[in-house]
Amino acid sequence: MRNTMRSIIFGLLTVLAGCASNSPQYGIERSLYLPGQRVQVWAVAPAGNLSGERAVDPLLQADLLYQQLQSVRGLKVIPVNRVIEVYAALQIIEVGSDQQAALVCDLLGADGLIVPTVTAYDPYNPPKLGASLQLFAKPLMYERPEGLDPRELARMASPGNTESIPSNAQIMQVVGIYDASSGSVREKLAEYADGRNDPVGPLGPKEYVMSMDRYCGFVYHDLIEQLLLKLQRRAK
Repeated sequence: MRNTMRSIIFGLLTVLAGCASNSPQYGIERSLYLPGQRVQVWAVAPAGNLSGERAVDPLLQADLLYQQLQSVRGLKVIPVNRVIEVYAALQIIEVGSDQQAALVCDLLGADGLIVPTVTAYDPYNPPKLGASLQLFAKPLMYERPEGLDPRELARMASPGNTESIPSNAQIMQVVGIYDASSGSVREKLAEYADGRNDPVGPLGPKEYVMSMDRYCGFVYHDLIEQLLLKLQRRAK
């Protein structure tokens, strides 16, 4: 009887071990960290479109960036709809100066405003996306101007204007063109897909070149990483 029970238990363990070895293996996402000891708040602005492609949706691009920023540790993110509400209240359609950006940040209670811009867009396989991220950091000692039309801030900040309001805002930008036909881009994409794609799904990692939204997410993730590295170097 004991031998029979041992045989049954051994058989069950063998089956379980076989199932474990054949189970899909999920990778591990590499975490991104915002340098510094204090949690910061960034707001995401609607994306600019310099690609010439009408298919680019400024709000969708901002949402895709927002999703990627949410995974950054040490960062809280304000979605684009809140920024649009402030734009409407200020009667502006985009940020045209660092003074405007500082005002938007102050009204939102944010430390920075991040503005994405699409410079190239081709959704067909292999996809291509050119994009930039511009971060406007609100000055620590910022004081909101009283009685000033926010639309005047852009005019006063224009080159050659002697009435320009002085600003110590920190502006940082990262730019890149990601063509999936390039081997180096495909290598980065494979690393990004590891741990994010469903290993038992019908497409596997290929879904990141079959879906332009997912490909855009990859691009924004890489640009965010570059931006964080710049902030880390500046903090040293």
